[in-house]
Amino acid sequence: MNQDLGYRTIQGTGRDSYIISLPKEWILKSELKKGSQLAFKVQEDSSLLLVPRKVLEKHEERKLALKEHSVEITRKEEPQSIARRIRALYAVSAELIHIRFREGEITFEQKISIKNTVKTLLGSEIVAESPDEIDIRILIDHPAFPIDQAIRRMLAIAISMDKDAVSALKNFDEDLTQGVISSDDELDRLSLYVTRQLKYGVEHNMFNEMGFRSPKEFLGYRIVVKNIENVGDNAVSTAKNLLSFKKLIDADVLALIKPIDEEVYSSTLRFHSFTHDLLEDSLKALFGRNYRLADGTISRFMSTGLQLENDAINLLMSKRLEPHIAAVIRLILSNSRKMMEYARDIAEVTLNRTVEEISSS
Repeated sequence: MNQDLGYRTIQGTGRDSYIISLPKEWILKSELKKGSQLAFKVQEDSSLLLVPRKVLEKHEERKLALKEHSVEITRKEEPQSIARRIRALYAVSAELIHIRFREGEITFEQKISIKNTVKTLLGSEIVAESPDEIDIRILIDHPAFPIDQAIRRMLAIAISMDKDAVSALKNFDEDLTQGVISSDDELDRLSLYVTRQLKYGVEHNMFNEMGFRSPKEFLGYRIVVKNIENVGDNAVSTAKNLLSFKKLIDADVLALIKPIDEEVYSSTLRFHSFTHDLLEDSLKALFGRNYRLADGTISRFMSTGLQLENDAINLLMSKRLEPHIAAVIRLILSNSRKMMEYARDIAEVTLNRTVEEISSS
């Protein structure tokens, strides 16, 4: 609780230094005495924080202690339920997870689920295993893999997935579509890692260490991560639809009477490529704290982006395409529209975090 202890006058000692008396009430309450040491910490607004050394050392000890959690499960618990619990603990910054089995040995399905889940968690390893317990240790920390670097990697993967999904439409390329689906695991690993780091930063008030200027920026970055994850999910949706059509074609249930219309495909690619440019610019504005670039990204969405979308839809409707091909292209156009909206949302995060810096109060 904040407590106002009044003002103190700064006094000169005559030796180019200054002294100030400390409130007796605070000294007694903090159990300080002559010879006790205080840590001086300058805050962002130039105010000075005084922390008794013993309080600071206790805080450091708590930081060094591992954040441990224990999970008790029974043989009846579903493997996927256990996996979800482990991922949730990872996301809330657990550093050591003890999984104990209440009724003796774990089932084979549960063990496989746990081990597969650990593989999807960046920096996680099983450090101990017995018939009635498995210990998972999370070894990676923020300095080893900064948040900005992880988010850049996420966007690169998501855009690559999306490009491959659209490219696969040309010849119903099964290898490309399978690659898109498998890449989603890496995107999920990075998303969970960034979520974990953001929550850790909130808990420990580490916004300065993570390159933020205020704690409220944690929320903005969480929105950014979710939007990039959605780009990957949309690409997977396209890939799975293409795989379904490919199976029907291979089974002679469907037949491609003629190849995909080149004009429609080119129009779809132009719109699609534009949305990728918007996403990249929105992220560039975010990391550069560039208000004008973010504002320009939203303007391009409202003008060029909507026009490209309208042109692609009108062209599609003017052609007599095979129904299943038209359905996939409509899905791709819909996903492209969503990506523009994700880019706009990321740009708005930048506007909100930088508008005060370019405006006079």
